Order: sequence, then C-alpha cells, then structure tokens
Amino acid sequence: MTRQRLVVLASGTGSLFNALVQAQDSLGADVVALVVDAPVPAMDIAQAAGISVHVVPMTTDRNVWDSQMRATLDALDPDLVISAGFMRVIGAQVLEAFEGRIINTHPALLPLFPGAHAVRDALAAGVKVTGASVHFVDAGVDTGPVISQSVISVVPGDDENSLHERIKTAERSMIVDVVRDVVAGKVRYDDGKVVTL
Repeated sequence: MTRQRLVVLASGTGSLFNALVQAQDSLGADVVALVVDAPVPAMDIAQAAGISVHVVPMTTDRNVWDSQMRATLDALDPDLVISAGFMRVIGAQVLEAFEGRIINTHPALLPLFPGAHAVRDALAAGVKVTGASVHFVDAGVDTGPVISQSVISVVPGDDENSLHERIKTAERSMIVDVVRDVVAGKVRYDDGKVVTL
C-alpha cells in the first residue's frame, strides 16, 4: 500500500514538526516537505532529516500569498497538510483545494481562546485549566471541527512560557496520534464534521 504524503506548515522552532518526523515509521506516512513563511529554526530539522523546505514569504497582498501557497502545495501533492505552529491564517484558495485535508494544532481548549495569543489570553482570564486542541481547518480562525483535546492545569506561578511549554508537550503527542488516526482512516472530515470510525 502506498504511504501517504504529509506536508507540514511551521513558523517557529519546529518541535511539532520534529515529533512528526520522528514518528514517521509508525504513522504509515512520510513527511515529504516543510513549508514556511520565513526562515525559521524548523528548517534545520528538515535539512538534517533530508526533507525538502519551501519558503512562501507573506506578501502585502494576501490573495497573492494564498495563490503562491496553493501552487506550492499543489506541486507537493500532499494527502494531508498539517499546520504545526504555523502563525498564518490559511487562505480560501488553499482551503478550497484541500478541504478536509488540513489539520491544525492550537494551544487552548477550543472554542475558548482562539487566535495567536491563546496562552496569554487563558492566563489573563484566570482559568484553572486550559489545554491543547487539534482540529480540521475551515475558513474561520481556529473554528474548524475539533478532533482531539488535552487538558492542562494552570498551576500557581505559571507564566506564559511555563504554561506554553507544558501545552507543547501535550500537542506533540496529540498531533502524532491524530495524524496516525487520519492516515489510518479512523478519523475523517465529512461536510464540516469529524467522523470517527
């Protein structure tokens, strides 16, 4: 059976990307490319693993960037696109081409605290628990149907960094498990909903 092709989008250090690279043997899929919007440390992980890197810089015209991103992904022919710490909103052209085949990690228990500052927002709200979510991507900001969540307690003395580090640990495990289930056909997207088999 042909192994599925995974393309990962990242904007930072690449800890989630690295978790997927390390888990390839158990995923039944291959990470074939890393796509970034600027030079980032995640690129070093890709180069060390022999995985191709594609830079699609953000432009002042989001439609142009969306078109360039779609062309890049079309050429890579992924079965699944994984937004792993990618700090850009995916555009309509990419969503149209890859509907139901893009998943994202988010450092909060969605629908709480969507957006780029989820950990800071959770601390500011004074919640006792927060966590991590993996969801299918739709046209909203962190509004797609949730596949899996992990609860993380907020402990006395937590700051944004300490809390985020614990959330990232949970995200690394979750993203591997979710990708494994999607590749195996145990989880799929159907008309805006998550179907679990």
